[in-house]
Amino acid sequence: MTEFSPRQLIDLVRRPIVNEKATLLLEQNQYTFEVAPKATKPEIKAAIETLFDVKVVGISTINPPRKQRRVGKFVGHRALYKRAIVTLALGDSITLFPEV
Repeated sequence: MTEFSPRQLIDLVRRPIVNEKATLLLEQNQYTFEVAPKATKPEIKAAIETLFDVKVVGISTINPPRKQRRVGKFVGHRALYKRAIVTLALGDSITLFPEV
């Protein structure tokens, strides 16, 4: 297994995605994250395992198409991102909403 720099791993995972599909996947112990577009599956696995101290069993990645945005007469695109669905081992969990 390749060793990754902990500083680079922190920058790979941007934020958890919380929508209807992601909350349904929580029942199957799967968590959805927005990650850097150039991140690979081994890098994502190492990042999740070091950040949250859990055991990752599987990863699925999705590159959604860029959507067009218009502001007045100017046409642009939304930012490019990659979505990773991470399956954790039984007994492991990630607290997305810590109680204050």
